[in-house]
Amino acid sequence: MKKNTLSLLSFLIATSLVAQQPAHSENDGHNHGTAVKPPAVVEDVIKLKEAEFEFGKIPQGKPVYHTFEIVNTGKTALKLDNVQASCGCTTPEWSHDPIAPGATTKIKVGFNAAGEGPFDKFITITYNTTQTKQIRIKGTVWKAPEGPAPANSSVDLLKKQSF
Repeated sequence: MKKNTLSLLSFLIATSLVAQQPAHSENDGHNHGTAVKPPAVVEDVIKLKEAEFEFGKIPQGKPVYHTFEIVNTGKTALKLDNVQASCGCTTPEWSHDPIAPGATTKIKVGFNAAGEGPFDKFITITYNTTQTKQIRIKGTVWKAPEGPAPANSSVDLLKKQSF
């Protein structure tokens, strides 16, 4: 029984080792597959004047806006297929008209914060059907006080005085 088990184990190890060997050598005269070509380099035809904007501290519930400028550095007209924000509190606006070579267009990005604290939002620009580029807005939202501002007695005093 030990001989049979040992023989079977030896046979399995030998076949496993043979299975790991390549079936053909590299130079046996056969084409064993097509050569993998490196991906084509796609020319980047969009130049962003800035890719990120810091709003700093902004009040809660008050919309803020920033305009990003884009230059078409390509040799043909360019169309922005889509401009998509990462959430509903960020709203991009852009022209759907083609951008001539060397021309500039603008993307207006609005942000309306509901919650307080830091924010970091990405906006993805899709152009030439498959190419993408991202722009980013960030800042910190401070909580606006509830209710109207307190009365300022100094202002009332100044209103009563005549100069």
